[in-house]
Amino acid sequence: MNLQEPRYAEFGLVKDMLATPDIVAKFDTQQMTDTAAAIAKVGKLLMTGEGSSRIFPAKHAIKVAMQRGCDLRLHTEAGKQAQAYNLADWAVFALSNSGRTAEVIQLFDQLAKTDHPHRYSLAAFADTKLQSLATKGYVLNCGPEGAVAATKSVIEQALFYQALIEHTAGALTLDKHLADLAAAMRTALTADIPAEITQKVADARIICFAGRNDGVAEELTLKTNEITRKPSDFFEGTYGAHGVEEVLTADDVVIWIDPYDDQEDKFHEVLVEGVGLTIIAISSRDTRFPTIKIPEAPGNGDLNGYVQMAAGWSLLVEVGLHLGINLDKPERARKVGNEFVG
Repeated sequence: MNLQEPRYAEFGLVKDMLATPDIVAKFDTQQMTDTAAAIAKVGKLLMTGEGSSRIFPAKHAIKVAMQRGCDLRLHTEAGKQAQAYNLADWAVFALSNSGRTAEVIQLFDQLAKTDHPHRYSLAAFADTKLQSLATKGYVLNCGPEGAVAATKSVIEQALFYQALIEHTAGALTLDKHLADLAAAMRTALTADIPAEITQKVADARIICFAGRNDGVAEELTLKTNEITRKPSDFFEGTYGAHGVEEVLTADDVVIWIDPYDDQEDKFHEVLVEGVGLTIIAISSRDTRFPTIKIPEAPGNGDLNGYVQMAAGWSLLVEVGLHLGINLDKPERARKVGNEFVG
């Protein structure tokens, strides 16, 4: 399977995916320097949003900051729950592809009424309702998504947060890796996926994703619903070996993102031998399971999640088309999940 084949050309979703490496290569790592300096002085940052605008961008940023030992205190929460928090001494950053997401607009309206000084936003469009409530608003360069399932915007949002975090720490490294990261993502997007893997995933009762709490597996769980129309679940860390086997069946599939090598035997024992299901790995190394091999990202491991995401997209598109699904037009899902009205 190669997303560059003519049979994929009609789908806006595929066009957005294939455009993503160029977006990565051209990403401006300097656009947020002033905001980063202001946030560094505050010392605490809440990253909010809904669905794809929060899962990977915020959780990947937290992973990067924790690995590097950054001083900035980071937290992520959905917009509705964050409305119950005391954020007086926090900087708050909201991501919303549309800029019309009700939960974050309600949160920012609440903060604006108290003259909260550090309200920042990022959306795909200029002059949105969310931007009007922010003290500083940014606009994505990737343009609008061609399908309901967000892809290219998720990656640019994550790059924005990563560059922001690096600037607050005074240690920008992302800029020198963008070209190589784009090439690795392009390879992952256009690599052939074995037909037997596609068939196994397409036939699954539930498509489960296992992986770190860095947003990759969790975001792909959401994309599974939108692209394949199949039920999905996310097993954080090693949760897949801690009781969920009681309700799994041999008709289920677990796609494990970057498996822990010292846990492969346990997952095989519990899920493959115990349940009878199939585990498929997405990894830059060989595993004991059927594996979709991807390139190692440049740098010290901070960027692998972007390549893993690209490979996951590619697999889900192949499964969706195998099932005869119109990738751009879901039956019930909406481009703006909960749109602000007012």
